[in-house]
This record gives sequence, C-alpha cells and structure tokens, in this order.
Amino acid sequence: MEEEEKMAVKWQESTPPGPGVDTIPKLFWQRVKEWADRTAMREKDFGLWQDISWRQYGQMARYVGLALHELGLEKGDRAAIISEDNPEWLFCDMGIQCAGGVTVGIYPTDSPEQVEYVVGHSGSRFYFAEDEEQLDKILLVRERLPELKKIIIYDMEGLRDFKDPMAMSWDDLLELGQRIDGRNPDLFEKLLQSAQPTDTAFLVYTSGTTGPPKGAMISHNNVLGGFQSQRQVLRGYLNDDLLTFLPLCHIAERGVTALGMIVNGWVCNFAEGMDTVPQDIREVSPTMFFAVPRIWEKFYSTMILRLKDSTWLEKKAYEVAIGIGNKCSDYRLHLKQPPAHLQIAFKLADWLVLRNLKKFVGLDRVRLCISGAAPISPDLLKFYHSMGIDMREVYGQTESTGAATMHYEGRTKFGSVGEALPGIDVKISEEGEILIKGPSVFKGYFRDPEKTAETVKDGWLCTGDVGFIDEDGHVIIKDRLKDIIITSGGKNITPSEIENQLKFSPYVNDAVVIGDGRKYLSALIMIDDENVMKYAQDNRIPFTTFANLTQQPEIVKLIGQEVERVNKKFARVETVKRFTLIDIQLTTDDDEITPTGKLKRKFINEKFKDVIESMYRG
Repeated sequence: MEEEEKMAVKWQESTPPGPGVDTIPKLFWQRVKEWADRTAMREKDFGLWQDISWRQYGQMARYVGLALHELGLEKGDRAAIISEDNPEWLFCDMGIQCAGGVTVGIYPTDSPEQVEYVVGHSGSRFYFAEDEEQLDKILLVRERLPELKKIIIYDMEGLRDFKDPMAMSWDDLLELGQRIDGRNPDLFEKLLQSAQPTDTAFLVYTSGTTGPPKGAMISHNNVLGGFQSQRQVLRGYLNDDLLTFLPLCHIAERGVTALGMIVNGWVCNFAEGMDTVPQDIREVSPTMFFAVPRIWEKFYSTMILRLKDSTWLEKKAYEVAIGIGNKCSDYRLHLKQPPAHLQIAFKLADWLVLRNLKKFVGLDRVRLCISGAAPISPDLLKFYHSMGIDMREVYGQTESTGAATMHYEGRTKFGSVGEALPGIDVKISEEGEILIKGPSVFKGYFRDPEKTAETVKDGWLCTGDVGFIDEDGHVIIKDRLKDIIITSGGKNITPSEIENQLKFSPYVNDAVVIGDGRKYLSALIMIDDENVMKYAQDNRIPFTTFANLTQQPEIVKLIGQEVERVNKKFARVETVKRFTLIDIQLTTDDDEITPTGKLKRKFINEKFKDVIESMYRG
C-alpha cells in the first residue's frame, strides 16, 4: 500500500527564474514571494520537527541583511559564518548576499589558527559564531584581524554575563533589522538589486591538503549557470524531502541545500548532528538523499551486519531477493527494461525483503540517491541498484561550482562518474588530466592570481584528476594526478581503486595505500570501530581500548582476510603485501580527516611515517 501511495504522488516541478532574475538574491526573493506559505525547511526542537515557511525564511534573511547594512556592510564586503548546519546558517547566507555582501563559510571543526587564516585572508568584517565554542576561537585571534568589525552570536547559553563592544547577540541583530525595516521598508529590495551576475556571491575555502587553503570565488553566474545545466539531467520537485547534515561551507552540501532548495523548492530537514543522522534519516525518510561515499559505506555495513544476525530463512530470502535485484539491475544498466516476469518478481522481493532493509536505514521512500565529493566503489553502486535504489554518482570540484558530470537517468555506468552536463565541456589533456570548461567554472582564487593562472588556462579548469572519456562519453577517473603511485619497478598504480575495494568491507572504514618508490604496496587501514567491536563481542575476543582492539590477533586476521579478498581482484603488482591497523580513532577534528570524512594522504603519511617505514623493513 505504501508503495502504491508513493507511485501515486504527483511530482511538481518548480518554475524557472523570471525575467531579469540573474543573481541568487533575486531568485531567492522570487521564491519567497512565490512559495510564501510552503515549508522551506525543518529543524528539530525538543524532539519534534518544526516547519519554517518560505515567508519566515525571507523575513529572517531580510532582517539580517538590513542589520548588516546598518552596521556598515558595503557591497563586496565579506562576512564569515562558523556553525553546524542549522536554519540560522541559511538566514545569514541569504541575508549577507541580499545586502550585497559575500558569504565566507568556515568549518565548525576548524582550530583558532585556521579560523584566523580564513577570516584574515578573506578580510571578513563580520563573524557569525554559533555558540560559546566558536566565539572563543575568534576572541583568541581577533587582535591579529584588523578588518574584523563585528561578532554576532547565535546561541548565548553560558554567555549571560559576557560583554564586549565588538559582539552582539543574534536576537539583537534581528531586532536591529526589524527596526530598520520599519523605518525604511523599501531599502531591502533596493539592496538585493545591487548584485551583478559576475559579482562574487560567496567564497569557498579548499581543504588545504597541499598548502594553505585557497578561497575559491563563486559568482552568481557560476551558480545559476551550473543549475541550468543540472536541471536538464537531475529533476528536483517541490514534493522532495532532503536531510541536511554535511557541512554547509562545503560546495557539495551548499549546492544541494542552500542553493538547490532555491532552484528546485525541495524541503531541507536539518539533522541534529552527525551522530543523530541514522535516527534522523529514519524519521524524515527522504525522497532525495545526497551523501559522501563514507555514509553509503556505513549504510551498507549496517544492512549487511543486520543480515548476519538474522535467521537462516531470512538470509536465504535476502539471497533470493538480491539475486532478483541483480538481474533487474543488469537489464537496466544495458538500457533495457527487465522482462515482465522479472519486474513482478522484484516487486514481490522488494515487498517481502528489501523494503524492510531499506526502511532500517531510512531509504524506504527515496526516489533518487546521489554520491559525490569522493570516489565510490562500483560494487557499492551495484548493491544499491540491486536494492531498487536509483543511485547516481556526480563529479565536480569547488572550482567547478560542484557537479560537472553526472549519471543521466537510465544511463548509469558503474566505474564512471557519468557524462558531462549540458553546456559543460570535458576533455583530456596530453598528460591525461581532466579539463573542464563551462559557465560554472569559478572566477579564480581570492587574492591569489598566480594560483588562479595555474588552475584555469584558456578557460579550461585543470582538475588535477587523471582519467579518460570512454566510447559512450562517460568520464572515468583513475586518481588524483599527485596521488598516482610509481613503484620502484616503474609500475604506475592508482591507489583509489584498491582503497575503494577495501572500504567496501563492513569492517574497514578507510584505507591509504602506500608504495611510491617502493618495491611493493602496503596499506594503513582504519577499522570500522562499531562493526569490529561487535565482531569482537560476538566472537568473545577480549579487548580494553580501541588501540588494544586493533592489536588483537583475531582482528588483524579478520582484516587480513578482507585484504586478501581485495587482492584477488588485482594484478600481482597491485596487491597489498603488508598492512597496519591505525590504532587511534581519527575524526573530523583531526588534521588527517577532511570535513567530509576523507583521509588526507599527505597528513597520514607524515603522522604515521614510522609505522609505514616498519612495513618496509627486512
């Protein structure tokens, strides 16, 4: 019955931008007027999901913009936001842009030194802090930030007695904006007309794995041009529900949430935090879901481990159901409709078995899933397709304002990142580097013309990725140019392929393959603590701490079996001969992990230098 109701939904598409709507603020204000009483977003308050309408969204952004203007923000001025995902992030983002300013997002996990660099390099005059923790970071470094003029704090808990002439509360900012609006009700719409299509809308600072972070300047043209391309391939609907949990200062989540909702009108539901995502996704049951590979790997592990605890009959039912799903997937991957009897068999398999597994992780209502921001294992994509989930991969960079290639509907090819979006050109250089040209290619790096010249040549964005375009126009990425391993025997190896196969194991969270200039490959492996701990408990393997767990012979043997499984898929020279389990739990608070959960190869190699050397002794 639920499936019938889902199929009966009349999906409504948003209207295109109106005449003269050529900037983000203009499109935003068009949507506020058009969708005034529709739900724009939801957040959890005291355990209940609360709706925020487009009218409320517009009003809050209006007050923020007017208050900033009154406080001295001028066209082109930068304003920084450091906060976990919440409605206030979006209110400020739109308020800043509508007032003619430029938004600068900062990762909430950044240290005071990193905050100092981003605020100082961008010349931000305003700093929006989520709470006392984020306030403390700027207070420690503000003496070295002469351009900073005002600090605004969302949550004043624990700051009742805090007084500082540079700081003001979120409530006071809104009150100021409301007063200005009462005195001059026409001012806001005058301000939002000031931005030009070629102006910078926001700065996105790269992760800085190869040096200090660089501030990519993204223009209004970049955003609207990019979405014009995407809408021809990826349809979004007013009926869609999303769950927002990745950092909003990252180009991927920024595109999906802050900008995607303005273009497509979908409803964004804010997760309470990264640790509550499993619960939140089950409650929201989104119809569209974007996530990085690490999340898809985690969902897969959760489902597979649940099956391990099931009865013999349940395991057999799953084998039959996923087998039917595999056959249906094979037909669709060859652009064919499965035979009628197979379609009927899959509906029965889904209703009896697969739907319960999808419901367990909150994907029972999903119509489209997207993976991006890092490479994903083709086997993992195949698994989701066999479950009846339309899973597609997108490829792009901060400098291409997000997606440049994507799997088109019905034209998914595993191992590729899809085809170039309409209006975007992709070609391969003589060195094998992927080059991108189109309206979404960024303006350049803020205050860094030399790096800009290195990155954009004759209008082509040099991605730093090595790959090729196959006979069907699909882009195949081999690896990052700088990450290609050349062994001492002269063999070129792309480590990401091996790493993705390792991460397909429910017991492996991440892996870094090493071997540049070496006789053979080795690997540093980060175990999935939750799944490995459960394995240890189920098999009565004693351990005291995480480090102690990684040293248990039975656990080393378990991961060794996973390594051997992967080795069978590769040529002898590409097999991992030795591995070591990382004995500390790394999180996004550590320098070795990016905010989207990827291990930074350079930092890992430095931190575990002695461990790596030990794998090559003797």
